[in-house]
Amino acid sequence: SGAHPEWADHYFAPLVTAHQVTSEGESQVVRTPAAYAAHVREFLDLFGEFRLELVEVIAARNMVFVRWRQTGRHLVSLEGEAPTGVPLVDISSAVYRVRNGRIVEYWIQNDRKGLELQVQRAVARQGAGS
Repeated sequence: SGAHPEWADHYFAPLVTAHQVTSEGESQVVRTPAAYAAHVREFLDLFGEFRLELVEVIAARNMVFVRWRQTGRHLVSLEGEAPTGVPLVDISSAVYRVRNGRIVEYWIQNDRKGLELQVQRAVARQGAGS
């Protein structure tokens, strides 16, 4: 949720394989709990404190699917534009593989195009208002 990134070591194994699943190709990074906490802090810098809504959680054996909506604000330039401060909604989902009560691997997908379009609309509205 972003509330306590320092608690990542309670939920993540010492090394976690993160698969970034995108239409242009999959990439992988291996993260430690500390690196994941830093990643969450970067997200907080970009979007501020955000509201996290879990939309769906499905678990079977050692796999858990989660779909969520995060609502934050456009606080930092994402593609060279001036930040607008408007609310942004990020819709994402992930499948987590769990072993011994900790996440050891996950596959995450984000609606990056939707986020891009929200930023473009906000910039256009701001330009029209000046």
